Amino acid sequence: MKKISLIIAIFSAVLTNAQDTWVFDASHSTVGFSINHMVISEIDGQFNTFEGSIISSEDDLSDAKINFSIDVASIDTANEKRDGHLLAADFFDVANHPKISFESTSISKNSKANYTLIGQLTMHGVTKEVKLAMKYGGTIKDPWGNTKAGVKITGNLNRTDYGLNYNSIMEAGGLMIGEDITITCKMELAKK
Repeated sequence: MKKISLIIAIFSAVLTNAQDTWVFDASHSTVGFSINHMVISEIDGQFNTFEGSIISSEDDLSDAKINFSIDVASIDTANEKRDGHLLAADFFDVANHPKISFESTSISKNSKANYTLIGQLTMHGVTKEVKLAMKYGGTIKDPWGNTKAGVKITGNLNRTDYGLNYNSIMEAGGLMIGEDITITCKMELAKK
């Protein structure tokens, strides 16, 4: 009887700690950003190529471990000349720093669907801890029987913290390009 109880306890512990792997469905996800331009407006952009995974044992992803990588060369601000400048040495220096990466270090649940996500962001050869907001949108079965989940991750970064210092001062005063970047990642996840 003791052996059976021990086997049941081990089996229960294994089931409790079972982890699911989720991958980003790039065709239903976006990695966007916005930055001030000439003080009076904002420019939006996105990265079109990225990959990553989430490992979680909780259905609501409240213990998620996130790894994420962005191909910097996929930047798209709807202006080819500006994109070329952003890829050059003045900004991202894509020849030497082709990837932006993020690895989570902790996640805490603030309410049913709102979490605080902390991790290490590496950009332009510099790694810094960042604190982001993550909203869990839910988990469903799609019409083809696949399990999908949705998250939205938002936050603000100062680009100069990562050595992206290029700027100019306008004649009337003020910086041509803002230093604070707002990021918005809308992710649809597929369970593997």
